[in-house]
Formats: sequence, structure tokens, C-alpha cells
Amino acid sequence: MKKTIAYLQEKKRCGQKISMLTCYDYPTAVLQEKAGLDVIFVGDSLGPNELGYEREISLSLDEMVHHLRAVRRGVKNAYLLVDMPYKTYENPVMALQTAKRLVDCGADGVKLEGMNADVVSCLHKNGIEVWGHLGFNPQFHEKAAIQGKTFDSAKRLLEDAVALQNAGACMIVLELVPEELGKLITETLAIPTIGIGAGRYTDGQVLVVHDMLGITPYKLRHAKIYGNIGQMMLDAFLMYIHDVEHGGFPQEENVRHMPEAEWKRLSHFFQQQV
Repeated sequence: MKKTIAYLQEKKRCGQKISMLTCYDYPTAVLQEKAGLDVIFVGDSLGPNELGYEREISLSLDEMVHHLRAVRRGVKNAYLLVDMPYKTYENPVMALQTAKRLVDCGADGVKLEGMNADVVSCLHKNGIEVWGHLGFNPQFHEKAAIQGKTFDSAKRLLEDAVALQNAGACMIVLELVPEELGKLITETLAIPTIGIGAGRYTDGQVLVVHDMLGITPYKLRHAKIYGNIGQMMLDAFLMYIHDVEHGGFPQEENVRHMPEAEWKRLSHFFQQQV
């Protein structure tokens, strides 16, 4: 069954949690799809985690499109969300152009960061499913830090969330906000919230796939490691190097042989040429 915005919003109404992970390539998309994730997300975290950029702001629209297309080939039923890269939605006209390109390349919906009610409204009116993103915004905040710790900042985030919903946002990601604020925003909104470092009471959770697989070399409080794949990869690389250097690979089972008669002909021919 194809998972749609209506499906995700119904999960909120029924009190069922929504699962979401980032994804940047076809093989990972196939596995996430097989696992049954609700939302597969081509995030701008692609920049630091896959392309080696220091920050998300270095990621271009063309690079995002390239990876979106790869992920789309592996996704059949999950909702496919994509980030709008930095400075590709500076105004409603630019944002609509960017969003249409991403949707044409396979996205079910697009996500943008910050308080951009005018842009959200424009996309919504043009039939684009648009997600908001409040709290810590990697495209605009240089260093990761908890947002909304004070009365004034928390009140502003709550008001922004309501404004984005009123503008036409269909879902909102809350990143690095206190659990109490994540719960209050979630209870206030009719649309679902997805948390990352936003506590236990949002309507769903998202993690960067590298973080939950133990590939990221950092220990992050908001993440849980579900498989130490990074160490497994390193061990495999070390074993491969050892086998190549010491003759352990390839072995007889890894090679192919010519038919004996053909080899004899080739060997005889070569000897005559020498």
C-alpha cells in the first residue's frame, strides 16, 4: 500500500507513531522499503554524511536531484520526502520552481527550514505537499544547539508551528527542542510532527541513517545506535587488505578457468609465436 500524507495524518489521529529515516542511495532505499518505513527522507544531511561537505549549505540542487532519483528507484510504498537545499527557496517563485523540479524527479513532498509561511502557502496553493522544519535548522544555525529553552523562544516556536500549519504545511519536523515543547507543539497541531532530538511525544521520529547504523564517528545524545555497521565495515576492509597482501584472496572458488582444450590451443599458439 502506498503511504500518503492522508495515511500519515491518520496515524496521528489514531495515536500510531510514524517511522522515518534519511536515505541517500538506491541499495539503502531498497532495504528501508523492505523494512516498511513510513517515510524515506533524502535530507540535506546528504552533504556532510555522503559528499564530505562541512555543512549542509554546500549541497547543490543538482546534487540533491541526483541522489533523489537514485532513492526513488528503490522506493515503492514509502512516502518519499526531500529537502529543499539552501538558498533554493529564497522567495515563493524560486521555491515553486525548486519544488516542482524535485517532485518531477520523484519526491512525494518537499521540506524547507525556518519560518517561511509565504513560501509554504505558495507551494500548498500549487498542489505541492510541503513540510516545515523548526527548532535547530542546519541550513541557518552554524552549530547544533537546543532551541526553545526559554519562555520567549518556546512561545515563538509554538506560534511559528501554528502559522506554518495555517499556511498549508502538511507535517512539521521538530529538531533539538526540549521534550516539553515538542509535546506541547504536537498536542496543539492537527498535522503530525516528526522529532529528532525533540523527545518522546512527537508523532514520529527521524534519524540520520549514518547515526543509527554507527557509521558517524560522533556520539550523539539524540541518536540510538541500532547496528555498529561502521566497525563492521572497517573490520571487513582490514580483512580484505590482509587477504590480498598475503594471498588469501582470491582462492580457487573465486576464479574461472578456460576449457582445457581451449587453453591447450592458446598455450600451443603462444609457444609457436615465441
